[in-house]
Amino acid sequence: MTRKIGFYFGLGLLRLLACLPYGVVARLGHALGLALYRLPTSRKRIVHVNLRLCFPDMDDAEREALAKAHICHVIRSYLERGFQWFGDARKMAQLIALDSAIDLHDPAAPPTIFLGFHFVAIEAGSMRYSSQLPVASLYTPMSNRLFDALAKTQRGRFGAEMISRADSARASLECLRRGVPVMLAADMDFGVLNSAFVPFFGVEACTLTSVSRLAKLSGARVVPFVTEVLPDYRGYKLRIFEPLADYPSRDVVADARTMNAFLETQVRRLPEQYYWVHKRFKHRPEGQPSVY
Repeated sequence: MTRKIGFYFGLGLLRLLACLPYGVVARLGHALGLALYRLPTSRKRIVHVNLRLCFPDMDDAEREALAKAHICHVIRSYLERGFQWFGDARKMAQLIALDSAIDLHDPAAPPTIFLGFHFVAIEAGSMRYSSQLPVASLYTPMSNRLFDALAKTQRGRFGAEMISRADSARASLECLRRGVPVMLAADMDFGVLNSAFVPFFGVEACTLTSVSRLAKLSGARVVPFVTEVLPDYRGYKLRIFEPLADYPSRDVVADARTMNAFLETQVRRLPEQYYWVHKRFKHRPEGQPSVY
């Protein structure tokens, strides 16, 4: 019963937020983030651990400012999900600019894996793309079945084929062979199975090798994309880059390094927007202690 009450409250709130101007919702999210940052939460501690590991040369004041800015972006992303899930395609196109280094309408394009990363606006960019072009998208099921069903429905409301991570290999390969691009993200720690420990900001990070394997099986090019939050509450920009060069190679570990190296360049550009609340270093190489 408690879960149902929470679900319907959340649903009502998201629908209400979808009716408000974007700038109002964004400013509200920022203010709420500032208030919540004062609380000694476990997520705030995780953010600080990650920042200390990845930016050891920062002083305490710099890390504190970065952590606060990040929490504000995270809270904003939750509130801004209202218009992402319930706003119309026209509003989405107005708020999310699209800047692509490749021709997205090329009929002769090879199979394509769009490689995303967990910046706070990843969902906005994915939905902006699906509102314009066919795509399949991987998702991780939520523990709350009501919210999981809602998220799956709303994320796919423009026609995106939603693929559960549990069934991702077979379903993704099938989509690529049909000529449907696949959007996925592989920069979280999902455990040591099908992963390799490779550097991320100089720290050995458990990194999925599945993108490389899928690209080899399908003959797909791997095209990175990043969605960034624009300053002054102006919305977002979905940036689609050139395909990764010489990817996949014959070495899945080398490919994991390539992926993390590209991600590092983007994190340095937008450090406050990367998803530091995730336990990126949850699994550690053998013999190394937990950092959390």
